Amino acid sequence: MKTTIITSISLLAATLVAAAAPTSLNTNLNEREQQLVAAAQTGPAPQFHGAAIIGVRPGTPFQQALAVTGDRPLAFSAKKLPWGLKLNAQTGILTGSVKKAGEYHFKALAKNAAGTAEMAITIVCGDTLALTPPLGWNSYDNYGDAVTEAETLANAEWMQANLQPLGWDIVVVDFRWYDAKADGKRVQDSEGVQIDGFGRCLPAGNRFPSAANGAGFKPLADKLHAMGLKFGIHIMRGIPRQAVAQNLPIAGSTFTAVQAALPEGDTNRTCVWNRDMFGVDATTGAGKAWYASIASQYAAWGVDYIKCDDIGDMFRGRYYSIDEIEALATGLKNSGRSIILSLSPGPTPVNSSEHLKQYANLWRVSNDFWDNWRSLDHNFNLFAEWQGNGAPGHWPDGDMIPFGRICERNCDVRPDRWTRFTRNEQLTLMSLWSLAPSPLMLGMSLPDNDAWTTALLTSPEVLAVDQDALGRQARRMTSDGEIAEMWVKELADGSRAVGFFNRTNQPVTVNYPWQRLGLAALPVVRDLWLRQDLEPAAVFTARIPSHGCVLLKVRQRQAQVR
Repeated sequence: MKTTIITSISLLAATLVAAAAPTSLNTNLNEREQQLVAAAQTGPAPQFHGAAIIGVRPGTPFQQALAVTGDRPLAFSAKKLPWGLKLNAQTGILTGSVKKAGEYHFKALAKNAAGTAEMAITIVCGDTLALTPPLGWNSYDNYGDAVTEAETLANAEWMQANLQPLGWDIVVVDFRWYDAKADGKRVQDSEGVQIDGFGRCLPAGNRFPSAANGAGFKPLADKLHAMGLKFGIHIMRGIPRQAVAQNLPIAGSTFTAVQAALPEGDTNRTCVWNRDMFGVDATTGAGKAWYASIASQYAAWGVDYIKCDDIGDMFRGRYYSIDEIEALATGLKNSGRSIILSLSPGPTPVNSSEHLKQYANLWRVSNDFWDNWRSLDHNFNLFAEWQGNGAPGHWPDGDMIPFGRICERNCDVRPDRWTRFTRNEQLTLMSLWSLAPSPLMLGMSLPDNDAWTTALLTSPEVLAVDQDALGRQARRMTSDGEIAEMWVKELADGSRAVGFFNRTNQPVTVNYPWQRLGLAALPVVRDLWLRQDLEPAAVFTARIPSHGCVLLKVRQRQAQVR
């Protein structure tokens, strides 16, 4: 049979070559970019998105909002809902508790004036959480250590309206929420750290007024849960220095803070970039009791997600804290709540992958990631190093996504700016993170997002690659002599997601015969960013701009029955 070749330039890459300068707010979109923004629209009829498989621990509170786009109001229902769960017909929020370990299958339905949609969902009740990579927002990139309750809620409201229907549902208050003096401008110190009588950190009341009178983060968590969102916080490894100075008792035990802290002279006692904590000797009963006490506090507040810093790698110290990771993970597991554990910073050592998969749900593959090509280019190699070392419930993490407006009030990284990534680079980041697959945690001020940024975050078929229930990691499959880099990810429906990336400074042309992937005849090829099927061809041809990409879904064409 004569080989056919696509003669047109890739639908995605065609006019993006011109987008070479950093994008800024309200910059006009070219024709191709307008097509991408239009393609992200999902229409008035209901459509289900998000994870089709959800993990929860037996007997712990379960909450999950169904991810459905379409005109509101929507009416929700379910068939064969697991015993112990209930579905709010108006909000689509599932709540309750599953007592017995096992797999539970049900069908969720959504209906409005424009139509009806349904989705098969599996709940796995057992030891593993985060069966697909978490999707959420984190306050650090824009607010540093100074985010307020009002700012958190403003971002949460934008997420609920614009992102939750696509599956985004975690809101994370990042570091030093316990510092009453933090303003995003000054150098960190420990003068304003707020603690309770057991040495545990408390939200600063001047920034989180609902935390007054010992309420902690529970009122804020309750507000987010009512919105169908989940609540996360950042913590530092260790125990507050004030708790050690005062030798305060550890809640639920006969131990004290001095007994839990690593001794003076231990090189791992202090963090090289933050003075709030002393490291904990988690080989002792006191150290284990400390981590159990804070896990119990977080569970009582209704926390769903913990990002623990200075524990996966001590940045300059290159310290992987095995004992503290195990103690924290054990405390969270026994807390009575299903709390996802994220480890930071990085790069986390690859040779710790088996330990990580036993105790953590996600871990950083890099140091803090910012909006420059050098960092993005480096993450290709980091994700490649982690190939074969992740699994459902255990995800190598490329770090937060610095799109849109960032650094509004972050004294660590200046200035206040719109992302320095070009639009090509933004497409590359979202495509690579989805293929990896990596957790997707947004760092920008969500209410400031423009149409372009919103489209990047709400492209349903791209997000579906990241959230695919099979949970396979992509493989880098660049062939000798090929200029563009190729990544391939197996999907649950038997198809494959394929990304072609141009990491060079010049446009490149790709000519890829699909037979190299073991595909016979002419496969069905779909451009995921533009949500369009390409013309049938045995060879994929595209010209890809510098730092740009093409993201495709490829499946075997079914033979016609004669």
